[in-house]
Amino acid sequence: MREPGAPAHATAAEMGAAVREGSVPEDHFLKAALQRARAVDAGEQGLNAFLALTEDAGEVHDPPAPGGEGSGPGGTGGSSPLAGVPVAVKDNLCTLGLPTTCASRILEGYRSPYEATVVRRLRAAGARILGKTNMDEFAMGSSTENSAFGPTRNPWDPDRVPGGSSGGSAAAVAAGVVPCALGSDTGGSVRQPASLCGVVGVKPTYGRVSRYGLVAFASSLDQVGTFGRTVADAALLLEAVAGHDPRDPTSEDRPAPDLTGGLEAGIQGRVVGIPREYLPETLEPEVRARFDQAVERLEGAGARIRKVSLPHTRFAVPTYYILAPAEASSNLARYDGVRYGRRAPEARSTLELYQASRTRGFGPEVVRRIMLGTFGLSAGYHDQYYGRAQKVRALIARDFQEVWDDGVELLFTPTAPGPAFRLGERTDDPVAMYLSDVFTVTANLAGIPGVSVPIGSIDGPGASPLPLGGQFLAPPWEEARMLQAARTLEASYGTADAAKSNGALGPGGRKP
Repeated sequence: MREPGAPAHATAAEMGAAVREGSVPEDHFLKAALQRARAVDAGEQGLNAFLALTEDAGEVHDPPAPGGEGSGPGGTGGSSPLAGVPVAVKDNLCTLGLPTTCASRILEGYRSPYEATVVRRLRAAGARILGKTNMDEFAMGSSTENSAFGPTRNPWDPDRVPGGSSGGSAAAVAAGVVPCALGSDTGGSVRQPASLCGVVGVKPTYGRVSRYGLVAFASSLDQVGTFGRTVADAALLLEAVAGHDPRDPTSEDRPAPDLTGGLEAGIQGRVVGIPREYLPETLEPEVRARFDQAVERLEGAGARIRKVSLPHTRFAVPTYYILAPAEASSNLARYDGVRYGRRAPEARSTLELYQASRTRGFGPEVVRRIMLGTFGLSAGYHDQYYGRAQKVRALIARDFQEVWDDGVELLFTPTAPGPAFRLGERTDDPVAMYLSDVFTVTANLAGIPGVSVPIGSIDGPGASPLPLGGQFLAPPWEEARMLQAARTLEASYGTADAAKSNGALGPGGRKP
């Protein structure tokens, strides 16, 4: 085992073992993570990964919840694999004690009176909440540049984005602050930043993890996901938060899965499909080269590779950017300056209050999506846009089902069309920004699970390499099978070395 006093290198499992064995105090890793979080966020070239740290408010534990969810350290979590493990939480998940702002001025300083189910379950498992991570405002973005509190920087190269919208969580894991973190994935917002930051990112099946306490962006697409320095860490975190929640009507009544017990099962004989639509001629040559090398590794591990087609994939991005803004325009209507959040004190009428509060509170990307969604739902256009997009969504889901029915057990694709791009490079070109999610939105539209795992890096223009990820997609509820494949690929590179020795990375990055 690695030296437990070096949290930048230890895995979640190693930290938990050290705490359970009594070789370190229960708060040892939390204190070390706080120190590292301050260090990597400091200065003009700091990561800006965190919006709030637990030391600013003190550790808060929710009282026991129905169904056996207790409070954190010192309770039933003392014997858990996550005992004493510091975990970062995206700032659209409600927490007690810490603000929940969704990186928006309209919720600046807001403190929730209740806590998200996933956070409660982490505390019950003995994990320690380190803080709330930066994000694109209300999870709307692919670069974490849309935060009202400034962009997050990529630990590999501070002049580049970490991806989004869960960029703060991805950067915190990549920089070695925490071994794992929570994010949310509406169209790729866990998997895409995982690829750009060289870590593992998991989006579970829709309904696998409770959305109770997750501030809604697009309710039929949103799903809480996990980041890990390794596949095992991401799986361990997902195992802790998954399972039915009666407070979430979209939560499937299924038992929490065993995701870690069979991680080393391998993929001998598994049929892995390579969809041709995910390998367009416009794909960057170096990305294609790393992807092809990863496919060769899968074959070497015993996978049976088959080329397949998902013909409606080309409609995925326009479909997503009709449906998601439509749901967002409805969900964000509640931020009106009346019940909570920013309020324009000088308003002299209800209409002025709505207009002034929302104009000052929402950033430009959120306004853009509200306007797009409102138009798509408006009288005379609902059937032409929203209704038609729902039909195409069904066709995309049918494409996947036909592939599964044909004997394909997993799909493997690039996670993103390229490595991390420079800060500001796409802020004036929304279409180019939206295309960052071209390979990830289909999983959300179909409700299936996906995981991004590092598959190497390409040389950047400076001294730092730029990580790349490969994505496994699986049939609904087959997260265990998907994570076994991800672990097999990770092991073929050397555990946690596919794109990184990211545990030692800080601002500025360096080659492994």
